[in-house]
Amino acid sequence: MRHGKKINHLGRQASHRKAMLANMACSLIEHKRINTTVAKAKALKQFIEPLVTKCKTDDTHNRRIVFSYLRDKHAVTELFREVAPKVGDRPGGYTRIIKLGNRLGDNAEMAMIELVDFNEIYNAGKKEVKKATTRRGRKKADTAETTPAAETSTEANETNE
Repeated sequence: MRHGKKINHLGRQASHRKAMLANMACSLIEHKRINTTVAKAKALKQFIEPLVTKCKTDDTHNRRIVFSYLRDKHAVTELFREVAPKVGDRPGGYTRIIKLGNRLGDNAEMAMIELVDFNEIYNAGKKEVKKATTRRGRKKADTAETTPAAETSTEANETNE
């Protein structure tokens, strides 16, 4: 019985599954999107989201933890240099899974998994919206008062000359 076991074993031994997910994560970091089956995409999402969260704070400890999962120093470097600044303000949900249909050979459900902030098509449609800042206190009324005072001071200077 599999009570409380949430991991999808994907029909593989633990070492094969870890190696496969690490390779898929490195490919996702390098290419920003990959095509795979839906089950593997969901497993990859659970694998890579904590790693992207760790890369938000760039220190030696987090780099070593991420390297222990990915085992590819080029992928770790790209994750910390390119991916982390783009997702720094996002509180989670760094990947998106888009279903593509079924594969011709074995009718497996295919999906594309991508890093959310690197998709120019979706991000181009959204306009940059400024956050409305809340004002604490009253409006400053001295702007209306300074304009006539400034005019009178310039007029006084002109008459003195």
